Amino acid sequence: MDQLQFEKEYRVHVYETGPDGKLNLYSLFNYMQDIASDHAIKLGFGRDDLMRDNRFWVLSRIYAIINKWPSWEDTLIVKTWPNGTDKLFALRNYEVKYPDGSHIASGTSSWLILDLTTKKVQRPDSILSQYNPNLHTESSPIRYATKIDPAPENSQVSAIFRIKVSDLDVNLHTNNVRYLKWVCDSYDLDFVMNNRPQSTEINYLAESRFDEEIMIRSSVDTENESFYNHSIFRTNDNKELCRIRIEWKKGNNN
Repeated sequence: MDQLQFEKEYRVHVYETGPDGKLNLYSLFNYMQDIASDHAIKLGFGRDDLMRDNRFWVLSRIYAIINKWPSWEDTLIVKTWPNGTDKLFALRNYEVKYPDGSHIASGTSSWLILDLTTKKVQRPDSILSQYNPNLHTESSPIRYATKIDPAPENSQVSAIFRIKVSDLDVNLHTNNVRYLKWVCDSYDLDFVMNNRPQSTEINYLAESRFDEEIMIRSSVDTENESFYNHSIFRTNDNKELCRIRIEWKKGNNN
């Protein structure tokens, strides 16, 4: 396989499924985050490689379309590849399939490289080229994530909760996927049992840390009731941390 494409096998564990026995949404996004990290390391621009130059990766946007929902004990093959750059974004794609080749999901992500000291965005083309001069652009099977509108001011507001130790990553910030888990947990059980996510789009806007108070604003899209919009805020300064847009389809057969 081309070095710029990387595949990894994942088995759906019972703790990665929801009450319906299907792979839950945030575990799928965990797979994509995990394989992106592994592949970046293999290509020579992983976390430790960038840290040596006082830089680090930040996931800015991610988008996935899901066609089928795997069940407990299913085996999945996740493939990823870097897809060049777009201005300040480094782009990465994903495909998820069963071992027989049948399609499960496609994803795209947009990453930024920040200076550790100044927190200023660095141009990815010059930085990536020094680690992997053969990086090239391929066509993307689906579009890249775009800027999402915030949930309206009159949206439903969740109960306030605090960021726990289990929410943190190695940088002592909230792990990217935890925001999606918080949103998934804001739905009631009956809705989750009778609907399936068809697509999910996430914009990461700011970092959050241990013990900060969080609330979620949620609303049904006024133009298309299949879409639910969520804005996650820190309460002490009303800072918006993340926007998530989920498309739901009624039924639980796939």
